[in-house]
Amino acid sequence: MCPSRCLAAVDLERGRLYLVHLFHSWGHITHTLNMQHWIVCILLLFLVFCDVSTQRKKKSVQTLSRGWGDDITWVQTYEEGLSKAVDSKKPLMIIHHLEDCPHSKALKKAFSEHQTIQRLAKSDFIMLNLVHETTDTNLAPDGFYVPRILFVDPTLTVRADIAGKYANRMYTYEPADMDFLAENMMKAKILLKNDHEDHDDL
Repeated sequence: MCPSRCLAAVDLERGRLYLVHLFHSWGHITHTLNMQHWIVCILLLFLVFCDVSTQRKKKSVQTLSRGWGDDITWVQTYEEGLSKAVDSKKPLMIIHHLEDCPHSKALKKAFSEHQTIQRLAKSDFIMLNLVHETTDTNLAPDGFYVPRILFVDPTLTVRADIAGKYANRMYTYEPADMDFLAENMMKAKILLKNDHEDHDDL
């Protein structure tokens, strides 16, 4: 074999080896890219799952608050509220309202924006808002109207003596009455404390 043919054969072999190496390298790159693609997909799915879980939790909180205060812990039923009032020795505050009632909406906005009310509701009361009436007629001392707010102490007594400003609807409040409502909340706490003190003296 002549030298030129030997060199040509060597070059061909080198070319073949280079192509084989290039093919394997490309396969490795493709495999790496595919792995990265799947990793990105898995991470995206994880983030979506976390976001959905967070949204569900937020939705659950907002469903119970119905806009009256998302930072407040709300009970779901009247029976649960009574039970927690007894266990915690805190008064139960019940807000009767309707979602499509303009007076309820106006009161809700004022209630949720009043810092003192929100603070008291969060720390010192068992909170319940209802869009359906209960079977306890004691929660409607002067009728089944909305909005109306009543307090129940841990002895399970409806505090009919803690009323609003209006004789025709004693337990309703206007948006301008939020300071008065905060005073009534303080009154519910003070009366509750005095009741317990009287009970302890017996």
